Amino acid sequence: MRILLINHYAGSSKLGMEYRPYYLAKEWVKNGHDVTIIASSFSHVRSVQPEVKSNFETQNIDGIKYIWLKTKAYQGNSIKRFFNILEFVFKLFFKSSYIAKTFKPDVVIASSTYPLDIYPAYRIAKKAKAKLVYEIHDLWPLSPMEIGGYSKRHPLIILMQAAEKFCYKKSDLVISILPKTLEHCVSHGLEPTKWHHIPNGISLERSENQQEIPIQQKNILEQIRIAHKYIIGYTGSIGSANAVKDFILAAYLLKNENVAFVVIGKGAEKENLEKLKNENNLRNVYFIEPVPKKSILKVLNILDFLFIGLKKQNLFRFGVSPNKLFDYMLSGKPIIQAIDAGNDIVSEAKCGFTIEPENPQAIAGAIRKIIALPQNEIIEMGKNGKDYVIQNHDYKIIANKFLEIIK
Repeated sequence: MRILLINHYAGSSKLGMEYRPYYLAKEWVKNGHDVTIIASSFSHVRSVQPEVKSNFETQNIDGIKYIWLKTKAYQGNSIKRFFNILEFVFKLFFKSSYIAKTFKPDVVIASSTYPLDIYPAYRIAKKAKAKLVYEIHDLWPLSPMEIGGYSKRHPLIILMQAAEKFCYKKSDLVISILPKTLEHCVSHGLEPTKWHHIPNGISLERSENQQEIPIQQKNILEQIRIAHKYIIGYTGSIGSANAVKDFILAAYLLKNENVAFVVIGKGAEKENLEKLKNENNLRNVYFIEPVPKKSILKVLNILDFLFIGLKKQNLFRFGVSPNKLFDYMLSGKPIIQAIDAGNDIVSEAKCGFTIEPENPQAIAGAIRKIIALPQNEIIEMGKNGKDYVIQNHDYKIIANKFLEIIK
């Protein structure tokens, strides 16, 4: 089968996020399929940008054909990001006839988070007489409306709403990463039988080939290990949405107990949280520079318990599928999850405690609860999470499920 996957932000193991297109494609290639990923030359979520000289450049990454459409750089969620989106979509649309004729896909997957890529994807699929699949990462335009406060009459929202309805009307299949979107999709015109749920995943191959932790971070972690009986850690982006402030405030509540709170990563809120630590003289809080993705499991193995949080957000009623959580589960450590969502993977897997978000007292209480457990129950909790994520979120399983649905 010839599969064409369109994802504006697609990355790879060397370039960084977004990983899902890369790991799905890698498994499909292993199964003998011909896979091409079309992506923008610039993405704000990538660690490294590909070297692209022409407007339409093909590269081979681990047996996967990548087509890079050259677009202008931007920062954050500025207006330049929207222009970057339009540039990508228009260039793809004008190249659609060439792509359909040259690559002759059997399946075209529109998977760029925002729904505007459905228009060139539909054109390519129609010309190639291919099946059209729309993949939901986030619900647009609902996400910018509920998170960003955009009016439904805003021109951008009207544009996105038209694209979303087009997705549900024209797609042969809709794959949702979020587990609770069926009702929303049907209310916007989707035939219910077209809807399927395939969550995010993990690469066991990547987990088995971990690199050593950078020496500076390793030394700090070893010193913390000596100084404290227990270590609870948070890894990843340090932004307001991740509710790391509540994690630090929980450290204040446990400042006289032998528990270290470790934050590994970077982000817009890091400086403010370091100031909060210093103002409250929190000697049990440590900020550590980010480590490469290929070292993260070795880091998690040093920690005792893990924290993941998100601010309260009505949009989470459709469920969440955070990659960070799956890394946590794979490490085999108990998890404290401060997220209110339409699904609850931690409780389902019996691998930790789910608590009210934005509640430092609840975090502190959950930590005390875990510490009080017998060691065999703590080990079993971690094992539950690891077994669950391997059985349900291995990209080999997810990629095969994707193919079965397409066929």
